Amino acid sequence: MKKLSCFWFLVSCFLFVHPALAQVASDGTWTGRCVTQGDVATIQGFECLFANILQIIVVIAGLAFFFMFISGGFKYLTSGGDEKKLASASSTLTMAIIGLVGVIASWLILNFIQKFTGVNVTIFQIPGNP
Repeated sequence: MKKLSCFWFLVSCFLFVHPALAQVASDGTWTGRCVTQGDVATIQGFECLFANILQIIVVIAGLAFFFMFISGGFKYLTSGGDEKKLASASSTLTMAIIGLVGVIASWLILNFIQKFTGVNVTIFQIPGNP
């Protein structure tokens, strides 16, 4: 069982690899999402910081849902008919699903605001950035 878990961990590490966003072109500018205009830090650096933090939060939310769902399912399977264990498992599964629905609902609300107002609220951009 331990070998199988290690195998799936290694497989998932290779399947969900993100490309490096810190690749530098020959002229010294970033080729990823964050483009610099030289060596001086500017206020536009917050765009890159915000995008990176948001990306990490989405991954953490997905992993939290996955592990809570697996944990709740395991608790449910091993409850053995005990009412307290069944209630705990049911609560874990319910909270995992509520969390997933909350993340999806927040994304849908942002897209609704974008369609309704025409303002792209899903992209953080500081005015004056070229």
